[in-house]
Amino acid sequence: MSILNIKTIARLLAGLTFCLTSLTTLAQVNTGLPTIELKTGIYRIQAEVADTPQSREVGLMNRTTLAPNSGMLFVFEQKAGNCFWMKNTKIPLSIAFIADDGKIVNIDEMQADTTTNHCPVAPIRYALEMNKQWFSERVIVPGMVVSGLPRN
Repeated sequence: MSILNIKTIARLLAGLTFCLTSLTTLAQVNTGLPTIELKTGIYRIQAEVADTPQSREVGLMNRTTLAPNSGMLFVFEQKAGNCFWMKNTKIPLSIAFIADDGKIVNIDEMQADTTTNHCPVAPIRYALEMNKQWFSERVIVPGMVVSGLPRN
């Protein structure tokens, strides 16, 4: 009987560990990030700034809403072909890949909770995520400039 109890206890502990690990993953949400105001065309954007490896990794994961003119600006130390995916991201988003001079290189639409890669067509230092179709609904296209970007 003690062997059965040890096996039962081991299963319960394994299940508990799995649940706690899952909860930790689900609980990842960026909070308290600095915000800046960006502009493109006639539109103002309140953007949270993700400029550390940890804040960029979490991004907009596990959020269920994003205010209409709010987004997240990803800032990288160096220009590169930084790709994005939507794992654990609960809302569909649009992403604008932005060059050092603020020009939008390309824009892509991203479905929630997928692992499809979305990549810039040229090396970039910035990426701006907004609600799905935010850019297209405002006729913001590649070549337009985003101003107010932080400079390193």
